Amino acid sequence: MALALFDLDNTLLDGDSDYLWGQFLVEHGIVDGELYASENQRFYDQYLQGCLDIHEFLRFQLQPLATHSRRQLEAWRTDYLQEKITPILLGKAQELIDSHRNKGDETVIITATNRFITEPIAACFGIHNLLATEPELKHGEYTGGVSGLPCFQHGKVARLRTWLQQSGHRLDDSYFYSDSHNDLPLLELVDHPVAVDPDNKLTAIAAERGWPVISLRQ
Repeated sequence: MALALFDLDNTLLDGDSDYLWGQFLVEHGIVDGELYASENQRFYDQYLQGCLDIHEFLRFQLQPLATHSRRQLEAWRTDYLQEKITPILLGKAQELIDSHRNKGDETVIITATNRFITEPIAACFGIHNLLATEPELKHGEYTGGVSGLPCFQHGKVARLRTWLQQSGHRLDDSYFYSDSHNDLPLLELVDHPVAVDPDNKLTAIAAERGWPVISLRQ
């Protein structure tokens, strides 16, 4: 059984779930619209450029979880999934996932985006193994902090290695699909790195190294 690892944002989705959650909060008046939208865009631009300070971003991005009850947050999340995520689910992404599943491969989503946002999205794709940044919970409510290591850049590799030890899976003949140069540490680790609708930096790296490049949008 091989592992098929998938990045989520701009790979299986035709968009970024983190960024869209911020847009949802602004559009529904849940956060200060002008300030939050500006900061949301600033962090997203830094991510695209490869210079995101993940800890600074998470302090910003997880704060709304700390200022509202979990029950209210989950109600908003239901609306967010319908408004923002359902329209960007990629049919070809589901076909790719199913092709691995039909071969008997173990499918895993590994994403920097936090579990509160991504867990129901992973379920939409029928994937039960989710490695994501973990928002801290105390007494059943979110604190605005992070539990453990953020699942970003080299953190993805560290989180995956921990999961491999716990699950007993191995990286032999493994695949990883991603759009982003931020995922280079994990792309270099697997046997079959695949660039999916890649950004400019990853496009150049994939061409240099002879990695396959595919599109799930065309």
